[in-house]
Amino acid sequence: MKKSYGVNELRRMYLEFFESKGHLAMKSFSLVPHNDNSLLLINAGMAPLKPYFTGQEVPPRRRVTTCQKCVRTGDIENVGKTARHLTFFEMLGNFSFGDYFKHEAIAWSWEFLTEVLGLEKDRLYPSIYGEDDEAFDIWTKEVGVPGDRITRFYRDPKTGECDNFWEHGAGPCGPCSEIYYDRGEKYGCGKPDCKVGCDCDRFMEVWNNVFTQFNGDGHGGYTELEHKNIDTGMGLERLAVVMQDVDSVFDIDTMKAIRDKVCELSGKKYHVDEMDDVSIRLITDHIRSSTFLISDGVMPSNEGRGYVLRRIIRRAAMHGRTLGIQGAFLGKIAQVVIDESKDGYPELEERKDFILKVLTQEEEKFAKTIDQGLGILADMEEHMKADGVKVLSGEDAFKLYDTYGFPVDLTAEILEEKGFTYDEAGFESCMEAQRQKARGARKETNYMGADANVYNDIDSEITTEFTGYDKLTDTAEIAFLTTSDDVVEALSDGDKGSVIVPNTPFYATMGGQQGDKGIIKTESGTFVVEDTVKVVGNRYAHVGYVSEGMIRTGEKATLSVDTKTRTNTCRNHSATHLLQKALREVLGTHVEQAGSYQDAERTRFDFSHFSAMTAEELKRVEDIVNEKINEAIEVRTDIMTVDEAKKTGAMALFGEKYGEKVRVVSMGDFSKEFCGGTHVKNTSDIKAFKILSESGVAAGVRRIEAITGDNVFAYYSNMEKELEEAAKVVKSTPANLKERLEHLIAEMKALQSENESLKSKAAKDALGDVMDQVVDVNGIKLLATSVDGVDMNGLRDLGDSLKEKLGEGVIVLASSNEGKVNLVAMATDAAIKSGAHAGNLIKAIASKVGGGGGGRPNMAQAGGKNPAGIPDAIASVKDALSGMIK
Repeated sequence: MKKSYGVNELRRMYLEFFESKGHLAMKSFSLVPHNDNSLLLINAGMAPLKPYFTGQEVPPRRRVTTCQKCVRTGDIENVGKTARHLTFFEMLGNFSFGDYFKHEAIAWSWEFLTEVLGLEKDRLYPSIYGEDDEAFDIWTKEVGVPGDRITRFYRDPKTGECDNFWEHGAGPCGPCSEIYYDRGEKYGCGKPDCKVGCDCDRFMEVWNNVFTQFNGDGHGGYTELEHKNIDTGMGLERLAVVMQDVDSVFDIDTMKAIRDKVCELSGKKYHVDEMDDVSIRLITDHIRSSTFLISDGVMPSNEGRGYVLRRIIRRAAMHGRTLGIQGAFLGKIAQVVIDESKDGYPELEERKDFILKVLTQEEEKFAKTIDQGLGILADMEEHMKADGVKVLSGEDAFKLYDTYGFPVDLTAEILEEKGFTYDEAGFESCMEAQRQKARGARKETNYMGADANVYNDIDSEITTEFTGYDKLTDTAEIAFLTTSDDVVEALSDGDKGSVIVPNTPFYATMGGQQGDKGIIKTESGTFVVEDTVKVVGNRYAHVGYVSEGMIRTGEKATLSVDTKTRTNTCRNHSATHLLQKALREVLGTHVEQAGSYQDAERTRFDFSHFSAMTAEELKRVEDIVNEKINEAIEVRTDIMTVDEAKKTGAMALFGEKYGEKVRVVSMGDFSKEFCGGTHVKNTSDIKAFKILSESGVAAGVRRIEAITGDNVFAYYSNMEKELEEAAKVVKSTPANLKERLEHLIAEMKALQSENESLKSKAAKDALGDVMDQVVDVNGIKLLATSVDGVDMNGLRDLGDSLKEKLGEGVIVLASSNEGKVNLVAMATDAAIKSGAHAGNLIKAIASKVGGGGGGRPNMAQAGGKNPAGIPDAIASVKDALSGMIK
């Protein structure tokens, strides 16, 4: 008798059934393929098991069963339009790696469907490969299915293909045997010859046994495999449709819960308006896919599986708008997905916060550009109407995808509603051109920590002139905009990327000096520059994000460097020149720059030296730099040839290659260096210099970190504040703090000594005369007792004192102190010779106070957490000692 089982119940029943047949039930593999470049995402139950089928890896067991998460996007355009298509689905499977074969596979499939699930035998129809008489005989003679209920499928005489023969080129292949369930005439097409194989929904395939028994040469030749395999696939959602007797996968329990949430948020009802139903089904499916993909670590991007995720998230978001849903909503539906599926996939609940955050961020990002994109598309549609054109160009479709993040199928859907289409071939051509650019330049340079390929495609004639030596604001026309991997025409609110202009006041990171930060503004948007880097082709890339509006190529822009950041960076850079010269004066001319870094906060200077600097050397270097700052020396920059620069005595960076002309930065006669960075106009602008640390970073290389200007004043101000606070704590003033601390330390030592004496006396007084508690244990004297409020040190002192009174024997003391237990055991030499062992005694009794410990034969100690156990611990000492005495 067929029952209506839920999806989670069916999954569990299937896995448990095959476990009972000796299969190892394995957890679903990630949707991200492992060591398999042939797949973007796992798309079939057997896909992650391929290494076991090919013999590349040894399976954990020769019989395996799984419920595998799968994603297929080949028919994504049909998702929502039909009640069949899904991008995410679960595939039940049982697999044999050279173990059982057709007899078992067919018998077990029939047993599960008829005896476990209770499906009516007369409504199940097997199919086989036309030439597979072996399978026919098993079905008829062993299972007992009448021959006229078995359908043979043969190869197409023209193409040679057959649904019931599984093969993909050369390699392992074999026939299949499917099982169909007759859902009844109400799901049929009404044709008199409606039967297995009909395109209608009456006969639904619920099981597919693949018998991998041949090795094909790809040209129609087959040889028998020595080790034959079984690959069974059964769609869990399809099985649920049959078991729950519902119209489609969107009506099964777990999917219906998601569907109902979509209806709740949109205020729409299912099966009222077909266009609404399309959107409801699409969102229901896509949010399942998105939730599982993110759970497996896939992040939205413009490439590979990340693009698959971004595409389905944005399709769902767009259809939410079509249904009239206001604001971000995908996270609310994803919560239902998690609740419905966490029974089989507990990782969904564990990663819930991450899943919801990624979904919401991507939805919000899309929302910022969608209105602009829709406006652009509307303009394109108006031009098409005016020109009498029905097909949007591939270039325009690509622009919508590239600039506004519109998946092309989303563009197609919007166009379709207006009676338009797009040039698919033209779009693909643009996409392929983009891929070729990326592949061709992938290993050229570095950009934002990743392989940079984006700048190699920019016209080599376009370079950047740095104008920032003399000004911090400039105007320029935006020449190029990029994302991390592509040249684009526009960047919108929230988009990250870079701006390239022919002239800029922004200094690009070079020579250790950190690049400038600031703002680039156009009439339509604002771009925040977080860093400026020099890239291939002598161009400066201003890296950051659009904080407001949109910026486009060709627009006039005002470029403004952050003045405070530049000023502080200049101070640190100029101070570094003074520092290098001071080091050479103090340590010797062997000092050479080994690396440097300057930003607005600090300077870091690495130099060649072979021992740690003394405090006196550091003070002398610091004093020299501050002297030069106070001398208010003019900082000059001159352009000259390398030879001319060397004749002036200017220092070049060791190992650096220079062009024909170089910049020489001079600070009077004290310091002259080759340098292309930015500097203060006068050393007095540095204000002050303070060394924070000196350390070794490599053999023969030392590092100094220092601060300048307002950061020095802030450093001393904070130090003064801390000094005042410290002085208040000890009731003193900063001027008298040292003397006050010395007095307090001496006083504290005296009090500690007095305290120890008092504690020892108090412990002895509290214990009183306990010698009357001494007992004889097989000729050995034992004193086991407890006392309150004594720490471990006091307990040891007390034990030593009692040992003198006791003479030869064993002493065990316990004390409860501040909620914890201290235990001490001591044994004299004579007691030890008789078998007593202090460490073993402690081990024997410590568990009674919730602790553990041990030690030497003559002395041991332990701690515990249960003071209530002290009486039991003391009472058990006698028996423990008795067992030791010889």
